[in-house]
Amino acid sequence: MSLKVSDAVDYKGFPADKSKTGGWVPAALILGIEICERLSTMGIAVNLVTYLGGILHIPSAASANIVTDFMGTSFLLCLLGGFLADSFLGRYKTIAIFASIQTLGTATLAMSTKLPQLRPPACHSVDMSNCKQASGSQMGILYLALYLVALGTGGLKSSVSGFGTDQFDEKDEKEKAQMAYFFNRFFFFVSMGTFMAVTVLVYIQDQVDRSLGYGVCSVSMLVAILIFLSGTRRYRYKKSVGSPIVSILQVVVAAIKKKKMELPCDAVSLYEDSPEALMIHHTDQFRCLDKAAIVAEGDFVHDSVPNPWKLCSVTRVEEVKMMARLLPIWATTIIFWTVYAQMITFSVQQAMTMDRFVGNFKIPAGSLTLFFVAAILITLAVYDRLVMPLWKKWKGNPGFTNLQRISIGLMLSVMGMGVASLVEIKRGWGSFHIHWPA
Repeated sequence: MSLKVSDAVDYKGFPADKSKTGGWVPAALILGIEICERLSTMGIAVNLVTYLGGILHIPSAASANIVTDFMGTSFLLCLLGGFLADSFLGRYKTIAIFASIQTLGTATLAMSTKLPQLRPPACHSVDMSNCKQASGSQMGILYLALYLVALGTGGLKSSVSGFGTDQFDEKDEKEKAQMAYFFNRFFFFVSMGTFMAVTVLVYIQDQVDRSLGYGVCSVSMLVAILIFLSGTRRYRYKKSVGSPIVSILQVVVAAIKKKKMELPCDAVSLYEDSPEALMIHHTDQFRCLDKAAIVAEGDFVHDSVPNPWKLCSVTRVEEVKMMARLLPIWATTIIFWTVYAQMITFSVQQAMTMDRFVGNFKIPAGSLTLFFVAAILITLAVYDRLVMPLWKKWKGNPGFTNLQRISIGLMLSVMGMGVASLVEIKRGWGSFHIHWPA
């Protein structure tokens, strides 16, 4: 059996040797940086509304918008990170660069919360309208810090999981099975980072010093970067093959340019240059995109090389069709993340109205998201150790399919929001006022 990985290289650019690269050890180093990313991002997000309302005197609705804008930008910037990783930098460099940016962002945030001139005077009034809000320059520093963190998070999210799976060879059945377990462990460690954020970090921010809490985020990210770089010689690297975003745009542009042309009766007449082993057969769905594969005058730059913005192969067109078929599934997650956003915004504000004392210990409002994180950790453990083995014995498959997981998650989120609405009706949320900490 060959010890070389056909589609990966080592740090010197030679074909990767299975005995010296990849596997669980380098994958674990990559998981380490993901834990610290979650620790930093969630340590900021889950307790940010208390800082915005209690220290900067921002109204509750505006505070919630700031937090959701911050988290939404983090996810949207994954597109930028993915584009850079696929087209120019590769996943290794992308992780290193954007992790450094996130470290800079958390350090800036620690500074902005530490310096008294970067926040308005303290106010003990119950009516927040009597308190002086943060000035434009004070909010500007805060936004700079938050969006540096968002930029770093976006770059990391786009590459960490992919670089982790690069450490396993899909053509090797043993390593392919390890890859399936890697994803479960990946999400488990993501949840562990979130767990530490909503317990340890939130407590430090509320009970010790907020700037110290953000400083812990900076130090943890710095340590994670050093650990990540220590595995440079052990990683497997896959060459950048170009961004799928560009490929999608090329198909769409080519189809629009030829929108007035008639499709041939036989799909065999459409352009195809992919090897037989990589070829995707033509389908009749989204036929308007097939026009990108119609051969017309001026489509070739020279000899037999096509202009990718004028002529695309059937295989490339079919890849875009596959992406289009995924859009309805992607659209369902918009609602899910809308539900998720309530956990780190209004749920934290609602927790401010509750009696959170356990004996003499007062639970920080942001730490109530612990129940959400604990549910994820318990579910992943049960799924990994109980459901997957039983399902494999019963059905022969290692667990539920991706679509089944998505549908189960959506149903549970609907049930969760339904229960939350009944609780709020009973609790009479409208009759309470938030007493922000000074």
